[in-house]
Amino acid sequence: MSKNVNQCFPKDKMTSSNVFGLELVSSYQTNRVGDPMDLVALASQVQKGDDFIKANACNKLTVIADQIRYLQEQAKKVLEDAKRDADLHHAACNIVKKPGNMYYLYQRPSAQKYFSIISPKEWGPSCPHTFVGAFKLQHDMSWTPVDEVEKKDAEMAIMDKLLSQQTALPPYTEPNFKGLSD
Repeated sequence: MSKNVNQCFPKDKMTSSNVFGLELVSSYQTNRVGDPMDLVALASQVQKGDDFIKANACNKLTVIADQIRYLQEQAKKVLEDAKRDADLHHAACNIVKKPGNMYYLYQRPSAQKYFSIISPKEWGPSCPHTFVGAFKLQHDMSWTPVDEVEKKDAEMAIMDKLLSQQTALPPYTEPNFKGLSD
């Protein structure tokens, strides 16, 4: 059943670069003496490739380093906000604090801090203690300084709008911010 290889491919019809008259490899390219400039060009091209790879890797690492710095700044801000929120929650208060309301922080001569619902403007010149700051208690029980309340409320409005528009997850993975800029 099996034939001898020499019967299928006679040696007189087959060479290393020619099988049945078909040239498999260019004899010119394999038998010619190379131009020394080809080696220089090849080495130059390899060096250029190495340079581009190094530059590309450096660019990507620079982006990652920037992201790391940004995340470190974000982590620092989270920790500072958490400390501020904890300190504010430990301030004396004779009322039940309700999210969404503004509270005014005062400091007694004894250095004790306390919250009041009366603003310094309402106190007028008879304000009994040093005014420290005004804060809005958020629904997540975090505190927002009065000068950041407008920005925080705008952010929350966008999030509420986003949540109300997307009752189910879309079938695609791209973010959908349609209608948020209106």
